[in-house]
Amino acid sequence: MQEGALLGWLAPLAVALFGGVLRFARLGEPKAVVFDETFYIKDAYSLLMHGVEMATLGDAKNPIADRRLIAGNLDIFKQCGQPSECASFVAHPPLGKWMIGLGEWLFGMDPFGWRFAAALAGTLSILVLARVARRMTRSTLLGCLAGLLLALDGLHLVLSRTALLDIFLMFWVLCGFACLVADRDRVREKLVAWYESAPVTELGPRLGLRPWRLAAGACLGAACAVKWSGIFFLIGFAVLSIVWDLGARRALGLREPYRGALTYDLPGASGAMALAPALVFTASWAGWFASADGWGRNWDRATSAGPGFFVLDSVRSWVQYQTQVLGFHSGLEDYHPYMSEPWQWPLLLRPVSFHYPTGLPPSACGADECSQAVLGVGTPALWYAAALALLGLVAWYVSSRDWRAGATLLGFAVGWLPWFYYAIADNRTMYLFYMIPVVPFMVLALVLMAGLILGRQDAPAVRRATGAAVVGAFTLVVLINFWWLQPVLTAETITHAQWWARMLMSSWVTAAPK
Repeated sequence: MQEGALLGWLAPLAVALFGGVLRFARLGEPKAVVFDETFYIKDAYSLLMHGVEMATLGDAKNPIADRRLIAGNLDIFKQCGQPSECASFVAHPPLGKWMIGLGEWLFGMDPFGWRFAAALAGTLSILVLARVARRMTRSTLLGCLAGLLLALDGLHLVLSRTALLDIFLMFWVLCGFACLVADRDRVREKLVAWYESAPVTELGPRLGLRPWRLAAGACLGAACAVKWSGIFFLIGFAVLSIVWDLGARRALGLREPYRGALTYDLPGASGAMALAPALVFTASWAGWFASADGWGRNWDRATSAGPGFFVLDSVRSWVQYQTQVLGFHSGLEDYHPYMSEPWQWPLLLRPVSFHYPTGLPPSACGADECSQAVLGVGTPALWYAAALALLGLVAWYVSSRDWRAGATLLGFAVGWLPWFYYAIADNRTMYLFYMIPVVPFMVLALVLMAGLILGRQDAPAVRRATGAAVVGAFTLVVLINFWWLQPVLTAETITHAQWWARMLMSSWVTAAPK
């Protein structure tokens, strides 16, 4: 391995290690069921025990199961005459809960165990982003900057330390995008090699098996198997892959590049970006298909009618279940004190309080009043700069049609804009942390702008030094901003005055605790 290639791995790994320390340190704190962990940690444990989600004791007003888990008591399931009578209707596909369950299986049913997989996915996403940014910019420095900025984002940190599904959605979306970028490079290498060594034809060559695009489809299918909103990225990136194929053949100067792409590339794209995701999504439901106890399973009636009817009825029941889930999401209008609208998200106007216990003794912080908070909010310096960087990318793409700007803007758009439809058409209950899948694309926008500020390697020394000073100063500001917020991101016990000083806006809290 060449020295540059070795550094291209070692430096991102070092950045990921730094991010991992932030995510795994005190991972078991707070020792509590935080926010929507109440749904996913129990569903994950049920998948381990039963293969499907089963009803647990208590409800939102009387969380018996949650109290038992914190006390170390795993007797949390309802008892029914027939197990199928305790089947639980769930609003999200199973893969993210299986991933949470992996940590529970490895380390036990406690806060560290149920948060382990989220911390691991968050740490690995730092490495993936650093590598894909390096590939897009051909700069190890900029790749490491991307990983560092993601490591220093507050929302990414909080979701990496909380057993919710969104960090897994972000991870698989990012992996799918990274695979597509690698596929783009490989396709161009193949086309150039063909152009230099074979007779030129009107349509160009068949490109054969494209494992990176197949991997992209599998990853995006996994994103859909975590949350249905992964479908927006799947559709957007599938179109992006075809557009890249068209552009590659046209850039080669072929006489009929579009017909060549549609003839040779589209069939493979259909398999990689449609069939592969469908198979991964369906496979994530293996526990439901294999169990008699899942929601809407109709196992007894179906098996008594013969194997053929059993298979058909299983498919019918599963499709009906998916329809019910989609109906649930489109009708989700319940008020929540920390709900927000999509236009508010980039401005961080309404974060989500994941954890804020009351009644902490003064001895906990050495003051009259103490606070211990987990606030789901992005690092403001990073997010506000990213908003400007995205506007800069629009101008850059309009003026140059640079593929990196276009791909980054698309990733941000397909993860943010569809929520406006649900806000307008369905008045759906939504939260700031729905933005986490697009945070890597916000970071990519910043890194691409940083590359423009730094200038080319052959730019005058003064220009390079000035650019480095600007980028370095910005990174330092993000680091300081993150350090300032970190106590209210990770449930450190601080004085109430210290907590209040970190609330950037009054909208960050429902009502200021006394």
